[in-house]
Amino acid sequence: MPRPILATVHTAALRHNLQRLREAAPGARLWAVVKADAYGHGIERAFEGLRGADGFALLDLAEAERVRALGWRGPILLLEGVFEPRDLELCSRLNLWHAVHCDEQIDWLAMHKTHQPHRVFLKMNSGMNRLGFSPERYRAAYARLAALPQVEEISLITHFADADGDRGVAEQWAVFERTTQGLPGERSVCNSAAVLRYGQDGALRGDWVRPGIATYGSSPDYPAHTAEQWGLRPTMTLSARLLAVNTVAAGGRIGYGGAFTAEQPTRVGVVACGYADGYPRVAPTGTPVLVNGVRTRTLGRVSMDMLAVDLDPVPDAVLGSEVTLWGVAANGATLSIDEVAHAAGTVGYELMTALARRVPVVVQD
Repeated sequence: MPRPILATVHTAALRHNLQRLREAAPGARLWAVVKADAYGHGIERAFEGLRGADGFALLDLAEAERVRALGWRGPILLLEGVFEPRDLELCSRLNLWHAVHCDEQIDWLAMHKTHQPHRVFLKMNSGMNRLGFSPERYRAAYARLAALPQVEEISLITHFADADGDRGVAEQWAVFERTTQGLPGERSVCNSAAVLRYGQDGALRGDWVRPGIATYGSSPDYPAHTAEQWGLRPTMTLSARLLAVNTVAAGGRIGYGGAFTAEQPTRVGVVACGYADGYPRVAPTGTPVLVNGVRTRTLGRVSMDMLAVDLDPVPDAVLGSEVTLWGVAANGATLSIDEVAHAAGTVGYELMTALARRVPVVVQD
């Protein structure tokens, strides 16, 4: 039999989360963000759960080709735009919309020969300080684009740096609103946290929202809010089985470096999951895990192919018992990926996208 580890993609949960996000931003059209291979879920596996979106947003031209190959004929947006002039040829052929964030991308458009004018999203750096034109240069960039016969329509876009935190969006939103006043074009500003926290504001939510991590059942502002509090459902489950059950005597140490020492005789399960599967090596003792749907904890260091769990809270656990590293157990119990990520000092995004190729994946509605 194959090694007992499995990732499950839940398409019904994807549909549910899309609907929840629509409710949070009534009247706005919604991008399904599928960058990083649909946040590790796989574009082809996630597509059925996401096809109710109004468009797909991503980074990679190859991913755009995959979405078109699945039969999608609606909008596809390249969130970082094109990376070299010849990319515009594929944009024309596949009818891709694309961001414009620098002068060079405008230059490439000006030189591009096309019979089909492009829909572009002009990006403003309103405070994130990654990509985009400064507010002082934004209107001039807009004017350059508007003068090009290669450009059919210009939309306006920015990205919030602190929508999930105490600083919020007010400062960046004021910059964006002031700079774009009077400019025609649809607006897109809201990421996951902005949709959930501010999406009821009709002006701020704009014409298009682009929630990423929330679509995949992870809270964008954990631990301030859990996914459950936001009404989101897990879209990925990582599960495995117990390879062994041992009793470690008091004083016995577990794993590399003996990072955990048993204070009393302890039943320990060895799980068929390690950092080569995408589970975080830095997850400390105490990281939550479910065994037979019962909450318990990891013990000691995570190895390449195995990790240890405390079976004292799960007296019925035996060789082959189910272990849920995150997601939904067979009995319906749920362990949020955010909780696991938080224990490991990271975020749910990283765990999803780090799922290793060697882990088999199935799709379940």
